[in-house]
Amino acid sequence: MAIFVDDSTKVVVQGITGRDGGFHSSEMLAYGTKVLAGVTPGRGGQKFQDTVPVYDTVKEAVTNHGVNTSVIFVPPFGAAGAIYEAADAGCKLIVCITEGVPTVDMVKVMPYLEERGARLIGPNCPGLLAPGIAKLGILPTSIVKEGPVGLVSRSGTLTYEVVYQLSAAGLGQTTCLGIGGDPVIGTTFMDAIIAFNEDPKTEAFVMIGEIGGDAEEQAAEYIKANVKKPVVSFIAGQTAPAGKKMGHAGAIVSGGSGTAAEKKKALEAAGIPVAERPMDIVPALQEIWKK
Repeated sequence: MAIFVDDSTKVVVQGITGRDGGFHSSEMLAYGTKVLAGVTPGRGGQKFQDTVPVYDTVKEAVTNHGVNTSVIFVPPFGAAGAIYEAADAGCKLIVCITEGVPTVDMVKVMPYLEERGARLIGPNCPGLLAPGIAKLGILPTSIVKEGPVGLVSRSGTLTYEVVYQLSAAGLGQTTCLGIGGDPVIGTTFMDAIIAFNEDPKTEAFVMIGEIGGDAEEQAAEYIKANVKKPVVSFIAGQTAPAGKKMGHAGAIVSGGSGTAAEKKKALEAAGIPVAERPMDIVPALQEIWKK
């Protein structure tokens, strides 16, 4: 069992005829994801790989194929509009891979989605991969393995690194989820943790955070009060200088808040081991899982 996706997930790819959208749509199809339609305005009537119909609007894809999930590969200036369109058409899960989406756009997007009961993953994220079920985004399928461990991360590349290490150690995954590191995102650590905690197939999970904001501290409080499953964490950006943006728009420490030290303190106070290096995550999980 996975979180946020299941066998009923039917996908439309917005931007399917573009370079990135086309490449990753091919990968999703090859993995068995039910990509039933694509959308590129002005390209309606074409077919992707001679099998997937392309429409001008998401509404047409929903009407003709019953799609309920959208994966978005469009430029930053069009990302908010694509999210609005998917939600208006009735998609309840929207995965936005696009990076560089203006924060002011996302501030407007979030209440719009809440009104329509749609969940957004991203933007600026690798999406999710539920081994054996579906790939929604850009996570490489070669590194995953079916199993009982969940993973949620603000960092895309660290997601790949830790998933690879988990699989190499024989620890398969229920869902590998990259939520993105922008200041305003859809699905949060808290959303993922609650879902993993409620998923009977997820027996333990890994949380990869980074400097900036207080999402990890909030998660630590929730885990301490509500989660009995083994949890291991890692905080990226431990050596980042204060006041300097390090890659992600949300990964900035200012005013003495959001530091790696503060996050580590909060997590350890909640009984969550914090690995010093990414390579220490799997051994730490194996250690507490024995108890």
